[in-house]
Order: sequence, then C-alpha cells, then structure tokens
Amino acid sequence: MGIIEQAAQRLEELRRSGIDVPRRAASIGSSGSGAAVGDLPARVAERYEDLRRSTSPPRVRLEQSTAGESPEPASAPSRSGRVEIDLARLDAMGFVTPQAPRSQIADEFRVVKRQLLANLEGKAAAPVRNANLIMVTSALPHEGKTFVAINLAISLSMELNKKVLLVDADVARPSVMSRLAIDRSEGFLDVLADPAHDMSKFLLRTNIDTLTLLPAGAPRPLATEMIASDTAMGLLVEMADRYPDRIIVFDAPPLLPSTESRVLATHMGQVMLVVAAEQTAQKTVMQALAAIASCPVVLPLLNKASYSEVGTFYGYYGPMER
Repeated sequence: MGIIEQAAQRLEELRRSGIDVPRRAASIGSSGSGAAVGDLPARVAERYEDLRRSTSPPRVRLEQSTAGESPEPASAPSRSGRVEIDLARLDAMGFVTPQAPRSQIADEFRVVKRQLLANLEGKAAAPVRNANLIMVTSALPHEGKTFVAINLAISLSMELNKKVLLVDADVARPSVMSRLAIDRSEGFLDVLADPAHDMSKFLLRTNIDTLTLLPAGAPRPLATEMIASDTAMGLLVEMADRYPDRIIVFDAPPLLPSTESRVLATHMGQVMLVVAAEQTAQKTVMQALAAIASCPVVLPLLNKASYSEVGTFYGYYGPMER
C-alpha cells in the first residue's frame, strides 16, 4: 500500500474515532498554490503527521470558569475543588467582602495590608526574602488571629493583579473552614503525611476569583510534629518558589502555647502578630516577639480596640474570636 493510500486510510480512522477532519483534507495537495502532483505524497505525509500529533489530550484552562459552572467537562474532572463562600453571611458577621468594598472593616484592612504589600513589591528599605509568605499569629488563643487572617486574605485578594492562597495552618485547632461555613477536611496535613501528593489536589477555588483555600487537613496524632518537620519546611519553600505571583497567608497557631508557629516563622517573609487590646499583658507580647525575633518583618496589629484612626470604632469584632 502506497503512502497516499496509507494516509487516506489513517484519515478515515481518525474521522471514525471522533476527530474532526475536514473532508477537503483528502485533497491536501491542493492548497491553492498550484503545487505539482509529484509533491502530493510528501504533503499527505506531512498532513498525516500533523493529525497524529493533534490526538494528544486537550489542555483546559480552569481559571476561566465562573461560579455555578462545572470547572471542567464531565469527561475531565478537576483535581482541585471549588467552593462557594456565603459573602452575605460574612458581611453580616463583620468580615471584609467584595460586596462592601467601602465598609469600615474594609478601610481598616486597606491600612493594615499596605506595609505588607510595600515589602512584597520591593518598596521597603531592604529586600524581604519570601515576602509573599505571610503568617498571622498571636501570643495566646482568643485574640482574633483567625478573624484577622481571613479578613487580610480577602482584602489582599481585592488588590489588582494579586492572587491569594489562605492556608489553615493551625492544625491543632483549625477554624478557617468553619468560619467560612465550608465542610472540607483534606488539606495541609495530608500533603505533609504523603509528600507524593500533589498539593493542587487539595486546593479549593472560591467564588472570589483571586482567593484559594487550603484546609488544615484530616486530624492526625502527630499533627504538631508534622508541621514542624523538614517536610513542612520543604513544602513552604516550594510554595514560595512555585507560586511567586501569589500571596500565601497562613493562619498559624498561637506562639506561646505551641512550637509550630516559631518554626514556621523562620521560613516566613512577614509575620503579623495579633494583640488583643486591653487583654494581652505587655510581658506576654514581649515573650511572643522574642519567639519570632528571627523573622525579618514582624508587624503587630492591635485587635478589638475601641478606636481606630481610620474611623470612629473598629470593626474587628468577629464572632467566636480566638
């Protein structure tokens, strides 16, 4: 069988397999350029090779899908999930939301994030390594760090040309997902338990297009040791290098009752220390600052204060504050 017959047979096989091959492909030698008949075998062979390469799986861009739509066709399910954040609920609870961009709380977090962004964009006095890794913590529980971490992540995601990943790194007492009313368990700890896991499998895209979530993961007996392990540190480095255009916000455990945050802080570019006004003793704050002295940038944030320079009264009161 000659090359023309072979190519014609292959074209027919491709049509039967569902690949759209125009009927005019049978006359590939006639391209309108007046090609000589003697060139026909070579042109048919070239067309056959093009069609053979075209049978590779298509690449699907997930970032273009909108809320309520399936992120991929049913024949090619996405490995990463998609969740809906009830923005009206968050707004009623006093959180920053895109629905109320000029609220009191939104204006306050515009001020809070400005220094973080300056460090990220290289506008600080000295370059900050891993400035896109931001840890939110506190000296003790119940100072409002999770409330601040969620608000900060949403506020940062409202910046132009910025993408944000919010990681629930408080593996002993995870609360980011419950605050957002999202029922997902797999996440950070599952990646640490098996480094062979692709982290993207556990990422949750949201109806805030520029905000992605990574839950704490399924509870494990050695969760605190895992987050302080070399595997965790390697993952942090990978996250910083793999997503250089993304700001990664970690809701970390309190500093004094645990050790995980102290280890995490050594790999962070910036740390936000949440301090509850008229609640946390000065000595306690100093101990917390000493615990993260190795971090290049530490920004204290006074939470639950009654007065704000941005407005008359703070909106930093969130339900079930930690």
